[in-house]
Amino acid sequence: MKTFDVIAFDADDTLWHSEDGFRAAELRFYELLEPYAPTGTNVRDALTAMERANLPIYGYGVKAFGLSMVEAAITIGQERLPTTVFAEIVDITRDLMLAPVRLLPDVSTVLDTVGSHYRVVMITKGDLIHQTRKVSTSGLQHLFTHVEIVLEKDIETYTRVVRELDVEPTRFLMVGNSVKSDVLPVLGIGGHAVHVPYAHLWELERAEELPSGDRFTELANLRDLPIWLEIPAH
Repeated sequence: MKTFDVIAFDADDTLWHSEDGFRAAELRFYELLEPYAPTGTNVRDALTAMERANLPIYGYGVKAFGLSMVEAAITIGQERLPTTVFAEIVDITRDLMLAPVRLLPDVSTVLDTVGSHYRVVMITKGDLIHQTRKVSTSGLQHLFTHVEIVLEKDIETYTRVVRELDVEPTRFLMVGNSVKSDVLPVLGIGGHAVHVPYAHLWELERAEELPSGDRFTELANLRDLPIWLEIPAH
């Protein structure tokens, strides 16, 4: 069995569905704005640019996304936009906030299996209130010895979290769907990372290429993790 002191899991799109909800919301936003967009305006690119510009101000999550939709709508449609468009953007944002947590297949079983042999924690980023609600309603919270909700996943954050968990980086493993957030900064502090891709990935989470080396592994799905960890079958 592989030896780690702590195994950390990302939440959104690693343990439960998230990005598919954002994708559906984006498509509706495009439909709403296309009739008011000047010729040659790419609504999708305009929204992405607004999200990128707002990231240092609003951070991550549904609220940040909703504010970026409002600002992008104003920029694109200006005085041509009726109030009904803004009302629907608010509805889209609220629906995302209130959406139930939809677990990915075999998540509970995998966490239970891994947790019977390792110290298991969750490290997720986003809006504190929304992420806390998702964690508490997911039915998974009892499977973690620690839950950390952070503003950003970078080298500085992982360095702090690993120090607070009292674990050496070389004995720390992060499991997640984002190479940019769950893999590269962890490798940067000397840790190990497992990448489990999700069907959809936010444009601002894209990394240019996959890393290499014996501290990085990519698995097709989460259910393969116990096998990779060489956890004995019951």
